[in-house]
Amino acid sequence: MKGRYLRPAASGAALCLTATLTGCGALGGLTGDNEVTLRVVAADYGDNPQNSSATYWKGLADAFEKDHPGTKVEVSVYNWSEVDAKVAEMVKAGKAPDIAQIGAYADYAADGKLYSVDELLSVKTEADFLGPLAEAGKVKRVQYGMPFVASTRLLFYNEKLLTDAGVLAKDAKSGWQPKSWAELEAAAKKLKGAGVQTPFALPLGREEAQAETMMWMLAGGGGYTDNEESYSIDSPDNVKTLEFLRDKMVGQGLTGPVEPGKLDRRAAFEAFTRGEVGMLNGHPTLVKQAAAKGVKFGMVPLPTAEGNEQPAMGVADWVMAFKNGHKAESGKFLDYLYEAKNVTAFTNQYDLLPVTTSGYRAMESGTGGSAPQLKTFLAALPTSRLYPVGKKSWAGVSEDIKQNIGKTVQPGGQPAKVLDEIATAARAADPR
Repeated sequence: MKGRYLRPAASGAALCLTATLTGCGALGGLTGDNEVTLRVVAADYGDNPQNSSATYWKGLADAFEKDHPGTKVEVSVYNWSEVDAKVAEMVKAGKAPDIAQIGAYADYAADGKLYSVDELLSVKTEADFLGPLAEAGKVKRVQYGMPFVASTRLLFYNEKLLTDAGVLAKDAKSGWQPKSWAELEAAAKKLKGAGVQTPFALPLGREEAQAETMMWMLAGGGGYTDNEESYSIDSPDNVKTLEFLRDKMVGQGLTGPVEPGKLDRRAAFEAFTRGEVGMLNGHPTLVKQAAAKGVKFGMVPLPTAEGNEQPAMGVADWVMAFKNGHKAESGKFLDYLYEAKNVTAFTNQYDLLPVTTSGYRAMESGTGGSAPQLKTFLAALPTSRLYPVGKKSWAGVSEDIKQNIGKTVQPGGQPAKVLDEIATAARAADPR
């Protein structure tokens, strides 16, 4: 999710955590003859002070310090709305943290400011990352970004609304299993005929239009990049995908009263929890939100254009280590961070997915203590496709998509023209 891919923020101010607290603005470094202080900046995944990520990081830092005398860990936890900017300010001032857990790494890697992963991690830790996530962390075939947590997206549907509309049989024990867009369209029409206010919510507003768009593009056989990782935003498959949304979904009044380009994900999720939406694409956060409101729902992969298998969309947040002269200490701390027990402790707390094979297996087997519903998301993770976050240009391209993609599905919208404009700007910003 610019950097905030996965979770809402909680507090506005940074929370500084260390056994020997030196203050949020401190440079750290050598604090004694042989003692090193690692400065870590992290994002807050909680939505209130009681479940702030600060608690997790404090426990992690305390445990690491106990096992590694001579190294202190100072953690500053910031709201997602400001953490990327805080790190950018630190770097600009020549006071980069040793380790940052934020939304994007490519700019810093391209500027030569980061250690590569193979300079930091043990072979065991480096090999433990799930393949698609490790690949997404590379710039020019060298990995600098370490995935921290991940998520995939699924199609949610309201069981009662689909049953009342005759889409889902009352005694259907296996749920609804649509395979193609034709089935999706037919279901949306039945929901509309049954008086459902929003048969299919299509949030292409600024909050996360780049995610909704990518889900549909992948399901249509396209995506933001081709197999050579060059931008292919204007591909014929992508044009056809947006034409389907314009003509079959929006054009037939199947996406509700709010124009997709003005509908944000948060509003769509809230409408689903109120029982006003028949179907929409969602991530693990919606599981708890809907359950808390008593909505009975099902989750399936988004159907594809012709019913053939296509990769799901995944998202990840990132960890990186700046070249501050503390390579060995940073590497040891990162090895500790990625131990299975620490990975699952964080993902379980926030209903997110692990980024390591060991964490994946723990969640898959149930030993990781995760919610059973997350296994559906987990199954899509190993083969998922992520944003092209390894491109320095991606932040600007993502913003361009947020601002303009909604125009393509309006009545009379021109998907080919808009996608060509976005793609042309993207290629100009990413010379190969």
